[in-house]
Amino acid sequence: MTQTLGIIGSGMIGGALARLAVAAGLNVVVSNSRGPDTLGDLVAELGERASAALPAEAARAGDLVVATVPLRAYDRLPVEALAGRTVIDTMNYYPDRDGRIAELDSGELTSSALVQRHLEGARLVKVFNNIDFRRLFTSARPSGAADRSALPVAGDDPAAKADVASLLDALGYDAVDIGTLADSWRSEPNTPVYVQPYMAERPEGLSQEETGRWFFETPGVPVPAARVKELAAAVRGPAGGPPSAVPKR
Repeated sequence: MTQTLGIIGSGMIGGALARLAVAAGLNVVVSNSRGPDTLGDLVAELGERASAALPAEAARAGDLVVATVPLRAYDRLPVEALAGRTVIDTMNYYPDRDGRIAELDSGELTSSALVQRHLEGARLVKVFNNIDFRRLFTSARPSGAADRSALPVAGDDPAAKADVASLLDALGYDAVDIGTLADSWRSEPNTPVYVQPYMAERPEGLSQEETGRWFFETPGVPVPAARVKELAAAVRGPAGGPPSAVPKR
């Protein structure tokens, strides 16, 4: 049973997961590349179940550890501290942001397989990469709720995937196993299950300010497990895609 979630990278996805974890009664240890002192506001918001640390400290503290940094920084993840641990990979390959990575462009590796190669000794599980941070937070529902959504999960270690599925359940989501890390392209950018199914259709003609308000105020669309399975049965295309055009606050 997960009691503490370590989080490396405390941006939008990391912050949403920290809030969901605290709401579910878990402890969280958050970290980023700039140091614990920069996370005071987030820790204060999260309350007594939260603390800030260095990435290696967050890695050692977590029963499960979330790696949610830009993919270009994957090689800065602490290999030794993450050895033997289940690591949740939320990262996506965006060439415009991350630079071109030949092994991903050729299809030789998925981004998660690339990260797993770096994190020798860790058990990597891909999840939380196909939903925007706002819908991730607002669409969580209790187990059995009629409007509960599911998220695709990929990994090479069955026990690690089972542990991550249990975490998803606690945070408010069902899990759909889409295969190994070699299959994790099924939830990457430019695939049918990526981001759009969880969002309502945006009205045309909105100004930038109106688009931001729409993004933050519009509820998500429930995507049940059967629909995720259907969408994940995709044909593989080119790797990479533009980052989701999400307003920042």
